[in-house]
Amino acid sequence: MLDYNPLHCLPSSAELPDSDDTPVDNELQNLIPNLLEAMLVLAWADREDWFFGVDMGIYYASGQPALVPDGFLSLGVERFIGEEGRLSYVLWEEDGVVPTFVLEVVSKTYGGEYEQKKFDYAQLGAHYYAIYVPSRGLRRKHQRLEVYRLEEGSYVLQTGDRIWMPELGLFLGRERGTYFGRTREWLYWYDANGARLITPEESAEQEHQRAEQEHQRAEQERQRAEQAEQELAALKAKLAQSGISLDD
Repeated sequence: MLDYNPLHCLPSSAELPDSDDTPVDNELQNLIPNLLEAMLVLAWADREDWFFGVDMGIYYASGQPALVPDGFLSLGVERFIGEEGRLSYVLWEEDGVVPTFVLEVVSKTYGGEYEQKKFDYAQLGAHYYAIYVPSRGLRRKHQRLEVYRLEEGSYVLQTGDRIWMPELGLFLGRERGTYFGRTREWLYWYDANGARLITPEESAEQEHQRAEQEHQRAEQERQRAEQAEQELAALKAKLAQSGISLDD
C-alpha cells in the first residue's frame, strides 16, 4: 500500500525565499524588533522553546506568498535549528506552531499595517498583533503603540500604556531609553511585576560595574597585605633594636 504524506510534497525552507526582498526605508524597522529579541535572549537564556524572527518570511500555506512582519515571536518551537539557523519560518516544518506575537513598525512608506496586514495576521491566527509608529508625523490618527488581541477570529484593540500578554508572561510597552547609543523612545518587555527587562547595554554596564568592584576589592586586599607587610617589617626592626628576635 502506498504511504502518502502530503507534507513530503511541500517545499522546504531551503527552497523558499527568506523574505519579500523589500528593503526597509527606516533603520528602526530592524532596530526595534532586534532590541525586543535581545532582551529575551537575556531574560530567557535558560529556555530553548522560543524563537524570535526579524524581517523573516512566515510561510503558512503552499503556493501562498510569505507574510513578512518586522518581528514575530513563537513559543513551543526549537530555539536553534542547525548551525545556520532558520532561513524562514515554515509552518509545516514547525509542527504548525503559529507565532504568538507579530510586530509591524510603520515606516514612511505605508504598508497597510492597519488594514490588509491586520487581516492577514488574524487569518494566520497570531494571538497578538502590535503596530508601532516611531514618529507621530507618520500616522497621527493612531496611537503610537497599538496592540490587538485575537478574539473569535478578529483583532480587538487592547487598552493601557502597557499590554499584558499572558501567553508570553510579559507586558509590552514603550519608554525612552538608549540602545546602540541612540536615546529615543523604544519598545520594551516588562515582567509580570511591571519591571522592565534588562537590555544588552544595561547588562554590559552591570558587568563592567561588577568587574570594577572586583578590581577595587582586589586592590584593597593588595593594599592591606602591603600595609601588614610594612607593619611586620617595622616590628621586626623595632624588636631587633631591643635585641629581641621575632621568633622569641
